[in-house]
Amino acid sequence: MITNNSTQLQTVIAPPFSLVTALRKVRLAEDAWNSRDPKRVALAYSENSVWRNRSELITGRDAIRRFLAGKWDRELDYRLVKELWAFTDDRIAVRYQYEWHDAASQWHRSYGNELWQFDDSGLMCRREASINDVNILETERKFFWPAPGARPTDHPGIPDLQ
Repeated sequence: MITNNSTQLQTVIAPPFSLVTALRKVRLAEDAWNSRDPKRVALAYSENSVWRNRSELITGRDAIRRFLAGKWDRELDYRLVKELWAFTDDRIAVRYQYEWHDAASQWHRSYGNELWQFDDSGLMCRREASINDVNILETERKFFWPAPGARPTDHPGIPDLQ
């Protein structure tokens, strides 16, 4: 189902997932996060969604929106690549990498794994994220598409970036 909202066009993909719909769900999430728009990203989560993000526990769409706004205030020039790892009827596991720099111009690459659980309407009701950060030199960056914005379809994904 496609719903039109004044700020975005949102595609809703609900469980049970197939390989095709799980891959699409992951790419839609990647594209949304690369927009760096907390309002847009938060729409993918249920009103009472529960997150574990690193060591932080976050509950509810409003708290998620606030968390994301702060994240992208700190993590500048953020660019993300996600890859489907596994899926079941209502759960998806992904791995990802993203690059960003801080206010002091130190670049970082963050490596993570997420476990997602969805309600019957296709909204994420649980997200468990484990993330590690590595300082990198600007010359070690891998992600160069214009930001904010979606990763171009011809840009390498994670298996090609090792």
